[in-house]
Amino acid sequence: MTTDFSWRSLAALLLLGFAVTLTATPAAFAQEEGEAEVAAEEAEVTADEAEETAEAAEEEAEEADLGVGYALDNAVLFICAVLVFLMQAGFAMVEAGFNSSKNAVNILFKNSMDICVGVLLFFIIGFGIMYPGAYGVEGFESKFFAFGGFGLEGYDSASDRTFSPEVDWLFQAVFAATAATIVSGAVAGRMKVSGYLIYSAILTGLIYPISGMWKWGGGWLAERGFQDFAGSAVVHGVGGFAGLAGAMILGPRIGRYVDGKSVPIPGHNITLAGLGVFILWFGWYGFNPGSMLAFQGTGDMDGMLHCALTTTLAAGAGGITATLISWIMFGKPDLSMGLNGILGGLVGITACCDCMSDWQSIIVGVVAGVLVIAGVMLLDKLKIDDPVGAWPVHGLCGIWGCMAIGILPNGYLEDGTTSFATQLIGTLAICGWSFVTMLALFVALKAAGLLRVSAEDEQKGLDISEHGMQAYSTH
Repeated sequence: MTTDFSWRSLAALLLLGFAVTLTATPAAFAQEEGEAEVAAEEAEVTADEAEETAEAAEEEAEEADLGVGYALDNAVLFICAVLVFLMQAGFAMVEAGFNSSKNAVNILFKNSMDICVGVLLFFIIGFGIMYPGAYGVEGFESKFFAFGGFGLEGYDSASDRTFSPEVDWLFQAVFAATAATIVSGAVAGRMKVSGYLIYSAILTGLIYPISGMWKWGGGWLAERGFQDFAGSAVVHGVGGFAGLAGAMILGPRIGRYVDGKSVPIPGHNITLAGLGVFILWFGWYGFNPGSMLAFQGTGDMDGMLHCALTTTLAAGAGGITATLISWIMFGKPDLSMGLNGILGGLVGITACCDCMSDWQSIIVGVVAGVLVIAGVMLLDKLKIDDPVGAWPVHGLCGIWGCMAIGILPNGYLEDGTTSFATQLIGTLAICGWSFVTMLALFVALKAAGLLRVSAEDEQKGLDISEHGMQAYSTH
């Protein structure tokens, strides 16, 4: 009786458990399936978040790279601009040293005003003319003339820009001041301060920016393929031919030519002039390599350093050549000719420092050294008084630098970018523009009585007559 009950009880319990299991299994399965779906959704969300995090990290890395590149470009270009600015000191020393001590204050004053007047006018109108449409600045624009807006309005800094327009403007502004300063030496010792200030304002505000736009601002010379990397014609040719125009209209200094014969007027401090040339050479490493305007990539840095090398070789070759020629001609090596030969080599390589080989840069310097001597002798025969040799160094060698691109084998000739004819047209256009406009300006200044000081004031010295002070104390 007990046994039967036990088996029956066990069987009933088994049936009851089976029934419960059948009843509960669908719910359990449903619960597990729901949990799996939730887990899958959570995994999907986690994957999306991981992807978003990776993308954000990648964007941050790209922004960091852009920030480093932006900082590098701006830092290097700023240093180069400062080096070009230092050239103002070099010009002041060369011009003062090659001239009489009674005009030293006047020369320093003109160099000071060139940079002061130049940066203001180039900011207000010059930059907009030379680079129409730059940084969102609107204005009238054509292939030949452009009148942009004022200042640098409309610019917002951003890390994806190559460099800031502020540092770009600074680099371009010191170039403009350099073009103006070249004339100071050519007209030294006899030009009124008032007339010089008018000249400096017009050159930096209008004349230089207009012809500069033809090449560097995307104008008609740029469209033709004319090449002038750092400004043999755009900067130095403009200054050199403006100086020639001024020297011609002013006439020679009193006592420079007597009875048809040339009478040299020695400079008062050749030591000062020599140091000035070294400062100019030093500053040229900002002038030429800095014109790469990009320094992030391997190719950019290689190009920059190549420009530094060719600049160095051309300067050395120019100095040696001018010295040897003067030694042969005069029986003794002439330091002043050697110094100007260095500057001539620097001016000559400025247009082509990027495209000439190392050996070709030496050729450029040798020819420039010859041209400096030839130019000085030509001016002497024509009785055009250029106290520092501004036209032979900057005008004549500026022409040679651009024409070398059309003569010596280089990439621009090989790929058809430019030609001898294109280089000739561009060089003559820029130098001719400067010479003709400045000739007209100097004629107008002469007619207005604003050009040359009186004979009495000239003999007294411009330091006293124009400034009421002396560079050197007599006590």
